Formats: sequence, C-alpha cells, structure tokens
Amino acid sequence: MNRAEREVSTKVSNFGLFQDAVMLESQVRRRTEELESALRDNERINRDLTREREEQRILIKKLEEAHNQLLQSEKLASIGQLAAGVAHEINNPIGFVTSNLGTLKNYTAQLFELLDEYVQAESKLPAETVQRLATAKQTADLDFVREDMTSLIAESMDGTARVRRIVQDLRDFSRPGDSEWKSVDLHTCIDSTLNVVWNEIKFKAEVVREFGQLPPVECLPFQLNQVFLNLLVNAAQAIPERGTITLLTACDGDHVSISVADTGTGMPPEVRDRIFDPFFTTKPVGKGTGLGLSVAYGIIETHGGRIDVDTAP
Repeated sequence: MNRAEREVSTKVSNFGLFQDAVMLESQVRRRTEELESALRDNERINRDLTREREEQRILIKKLEEAHNQLLQSEKLASIGQLAAGVAHEINNPIGFVTSNLGTLKNYTAQLFELLDEYVQAESKLPAETVQRLATAKQTADLDFVREDMTSLIAESMDGTARVRRIVQDLRDFSRPGDSEWKSVDLHTCIDSTLNVVWNEIKFKAEVVREFGQLPPVECLPFQLNQVFLNLLVNAAQAIPERGTITLLTACDGDHVSISVADTGTGMPPEVRDRIFDPFFTTKPVGKGTGLGLSVAYGIIETHGGRIDVDTAP
C-alpha cells in the first residue's frame, strides 16, 4: 500500500471514529435527557406524594377530631339522659318530703297551741299536778324544743326547696333531646349551670355576677349549657386556693358577649395557643380528657360565635 492509499485509509478510519463518537454523544445526550426527565418526574411524584401524605394526615386528624367530638357529644347526651332520669327519680320523693314537712309544720303549730291552752289552764289544777308538769317541762326542756323544732322544720323546708330547684335546673341543663334552636335567656342558662356545678366551685371561689341587659338569644340551650359548664369547671380548677370567678355579660348591637374570668395562676403562651386543641391537657394522666374546651370551641363555632382567651403567665 502506497502513501496515498495509507492516507485515504487513515482518513476513512478517522471519519468512522468521528461518526461513532457523534452517535455515542447523541446516545449519551438522549440518555441524559431521559434520565433528567425521569428525575423531574420522580421529583414531581415525590412532591405529589408528600402533598398527598400531608393532606391525608390532615384529613385523618380532622376525622379523628370529628369522631372524638361525636363520641363526646354522645357521652354528654348519655349523661344528659342519665341526669334527667336521676332528676325525675329524686323529684318524686322530694315532693313527698316537701308535702309531709308542710303537714308536719301545721301539726306542730296545732300541738303548740294545745300546749299553750294547757299552760293557761294550770291555775285551775291542783298544786301537786302543777309541780309535776313544771318538772316535766324542765326535764324535756320544752321551751328549747319548741324553738328548735320550728327552726328545724323551716331549715328542712328550705333544704327541700333547694333540692327541687337543683333538680329542676338539672333537668333544664341536661335535656338530651333538646336539639331545637330556641330563644332563651342566657342568664337563666348560666344560673342553672352554676347550680349544677356549684359543688365544684363553692370551696374554691366566690362567684361574682356582673350581668348586663341581654336580649333573648337563639341557640341550642343544651349545648351552651355544656360550654358554660366547661368554662366554669376550668376556671375553678385554675384557682389553687380561694379566689374569685367573675361572670360578665354585655350586649353590643346584634352580638352578646359572655366573659368568665378567674383569679388563677394564668398560663404561658405555649399552653394558651393549644388549649382548644383536642386532647391537649395540662392535667395529670387520668385527670382530664383534653376535650372540654375543644368541644366548647366547636359549639361556639356552630352558633356562629367566637371564643377567645386572654391570660397572663
């Protein structure tokens, strides 16, 4: 092979190598583009999956909240039914006791009138009989018995009247079937709730009412009673020793406001920001469900209202 042939052969070989390099580069570029496209698709899929997981987490959380609030509502309804039944069972015997006390009061008055007649007739009795009667009166301490019996009957009648009032408040408070919107006096609702929860409050705080003039309000009374109950119990539990719970009501145009303030220790910002979260509680395990204020929040929202908290740590 002469020199010219060798040069032609070398050029042909180099051209072949160039073509191979161009083809290889094209394949690499195409493969790179495919990989980049696949990576972009993978990133998009990952973003979609992350977003879907977050949406799923939020939906699951909302579902759990709705489920637990439903359970809480059913529990409250069951408690309401139980309370209504207990109130009915208490009301019947209390009615008998009240009636019997009234009759006993009349009988006692008649008995004392008869004793007065005997006292006035003592002057006509023999001296020995008068002496025996005087001794018997002194032994029985008749003057004290007369005064104390009158006082005991009056206190018992006051007590039964209070029981009947509490029973009525309990029945009003716990109407489980009361699912209709009604125009009610919120002050009456608050007072009824106070009577029901009084045993929780009376040793912890003095209750101060600063009630304004409120118009009748369209609401679900049973649900608002639950709100008042939760707020009052929380206020009492926030007070470490003897304190004050102030109830303030006011009306501004078409809106009414109800404030429940206590002289408790307050709460830090991180607690304040979470008090309406379901299951959040600062109480020891087993001492609270963390649903009371969450349920109250949902009820107020259902009524188109707003519930806020203001506290100092």
